[in-house]
Amino acid sequence: MVTLGDVVMILDLHRQGLSLSAIARRTGLDRKTVRTCIKRGLEPPVYAPRPPRDPITAPWQDYLRQRLQAVPELTAKRLLREIRDLGYSGGYTAVKDYVRTVRPAASPAFERRFETPAGRQAQVDFAHFRATFTDEPGTERVVWLFSFVLGHSRFLWGRFVPHQDLQTVLRCLAAAFNAIGGGPEQVLFDRMKTAVQGDGDEGIVYNKTLLAFAAHHGFVPKACRPYRAKTKGKVERPFRYVRQDFFLGRTFRTLEDLNRQFDQWREEEANARLHATTRRIVAEHFAEEQPSLKPLPAGPFRAVLSLERRVTRDGMVSVGGNLYSVPDCTRRRAVEVHVLADEIRILEDDTLIASHPVLDGRGLRRIADGHRTAPPPSNSQTPRDPPPEPIGVEGSRVPRRPLDVYAEVGRRLAEEARP
Repeated sequence: MVTLGDVVMILDLHRQGLSLSAIARRTGLDRKTVRTCIKRGLEPPVYAPRPPRDPITAPWQDYLRQRLQAVPELTAKRLLREIRDLGYSGGYTAVKDYVRTVRPAASPAFERRFETPAGRQAQVDFAHFRATFTDEPGTERVVWLFSFVLGHSRFLWGRFVPHQDLQTVLRCLAAAFNAIGGGPEQVLFDRMKTAVQGDGDEGIVYNKTLLAFAAHHGFVPKACRPYRAKTKGKVERPFRYVRQDFFLGRTFRTLEDLNRQFDQWREEEANARLHATTRRIVAEHFAEEQPSLKPLPAGPFRAVLSLERRVTRDGMVSVGGNLYSVPDCTRRRAVEVHVLADEIRILEDDTLIASHPVLDGRGLRRIADGHRTAPPPSNSQTPRDPPPEPIGVEGSRVPRRPLDVYAEVGRRLAEEARP
């Protein structure tokens, strides 16, 4: 489009004696356009609107409209296949643009909020976070927030963990139950692979170990419908709250420091706030819900996942990305590993040879006390168990006494032993 400023420039260059070709090169316009502007003088060009063109979908628009009125859920790709059978030769975008303008609007529906009775349900899920710990500068770690929310009072419990495996899920659930002093009737899971293995002929197929854990604690596992995050909104909504109100802008030394700060924030902020939906203080509301929870089981869940592992050259066994020690006398061959929710047991010929607490993280090593007869090298970074405390009252020391005292004790013991 030629503006009035372009016309003035063309006329000025023409007065300077430049040819049509030179003016066209200077202005970037066509020679015919330059000639027309010189003939008209200062009169600005007038552009008539282009005549409307029928869209390429015009012959099939009535068909598309009728189909959508009859079945509003038909997709543009489905309709494209239908009109191509009728002779349409255009592309998908033209059909999609027209369908967007004529598809009947869905009738507005209000969401129904479901409130659960006290003690009825808890919702659990994982959320993805990235953290750089000050004890490991320059290394970004992926951590997962396991969140546990009671549906009635909205009481929040959580733990940042390095894995999403079944062992972590069971350990976190047990810790959550201990923290609230009981358990709900149901636990609603996202369709995480550690909990839900798929759909069978008779319904959802849950992990067998999870079912055993649920039976031990007396709750029923429930899986939310796929692609329906609103069915577990009570646990999904707090993730944004945790990220914005707690996580962002803070520094953490280690994963343990992250969880320590998170526990403090939960107690002082999250569970002490006035909840926007219930209009109740979360901690006070939980205190009323707590008596409705089921009591904790008499003992811990001890189901075992059995694995076979080989002992490495330096006397370690790899489990879950971490290394655990075995005694020096262990032969270098395959051993049996029992993985519990909170413990790693290593057996050789059905005999227990090592027991370790589960390490939270990856690439960690643990050497139990007594597993290495030689002292560690000076540059060793592998922690070892401290030597056992001496028998007696913690913190006490045995005073030195004269030998006469021990002789008198021996004499009295001998007298008591006489018939």
